[in-house]
Amino acid sequence: MFEMIGGLLAFSFYEGLVFGLIAVGMYLTFRMINFPDLGVEGSFPFGGAVVAVLIVKGWNPFIATIAAAFAGSLVGVATSMLNTKLRIPALLCGIIMIVSLWSINLRVMGNRANISLLREETIFHKIADLVGISYGRIEVDILVALVLAVITFFVLNWFLCTQIGLALRATGDNEQMVRGLGSDTEMNIVIGCSIANGLVALAGAVICQAQGFSDVGMGIGILVMGLASVILGDAIFRPKGVTSMLLAATAGAFVYRLFITVALRMGMPPGDLKLITGLLVTIALVIPFIRKKIRHEWVPPASRLF
Repeated sequence: MFEMIGGLLAFSFYEGLVFGLIAVGMYLTFRMINFPDLGVEGSFPFGGAVVAVLIVKGWNPFIATIAAAFAGSLVGVATSMLNTKLRIPALLCGIIMIVSLWSINLRVMGNRANISLLREETIFHKIADLVGISYGRIEVDILVALVLAVITFFVLNWFLCTQIGLALRATGDNEQMVRGLGSDTEMNIVIGCSIANGLVALAGAVICQAQGFSDVGMGIGILVMGLASVILGDAIFRPKGVTSMLLAATAGAFVYRLFITVALRMGMPPGDLKLITGLLVTIALVIPFIRKKIRHEWVPPASRLF
């Protein structure tokens, strides 16, 4: 019994750390710079496609993973440029990128729907050899995910407290004020989208190596998963500062993956997972409303727009 619970928590912890990269990336765009970037659903498989092709060609898996993250950041640049330079609405920019990246991913993978990495050496093989643990153990997966999460957390935490990071955060709160202070708000949006999509592509590269293959359809549902993680993290932990925001997004991903894993272990059909996601998001969104009702506070009508 305890062994089963331990295994369940360990696997959910690993998935929470990896998918936490997606949640943090989406927090940057959706909440911090107020840019609804739907293109992350294409960035995730794009990162997996890039890392798979490079590893098969003989690249070092660490360099290939970094290259995949950089490629994902270019997707963010393209998405934000459509909005800031061509004045296309942000939602439409994301839709354009999702559609376009489907074909681009197929091109990158040589017009194949998937690429196998089962016979290739990945970052998980490298780390397993380095620490002396057998490849395939959950400890190796957790170690890789933990190192990436810690590095991402400290780098982002530092960056968002710099002058550029403060301007980026302020852009989402009051873009006109930031523009009046002389900051380039369009460049702030480009930087934010670039970082966010780079993190999502990094997660795609790691998941691709963990599962042993890259698939053109592996990004389906990532957008919903990321939004659910962000909403759960906000509702449960109610973050205030930069550090707590990053931790809450990661914790939200852990809670989300834990619920999904428990549901699967209980024998729930995989087809019902979307229903679980919908229920979790609904509960998370209703929690603040219930709190205000208990305190007899006035609750304004819900926004009719996104």
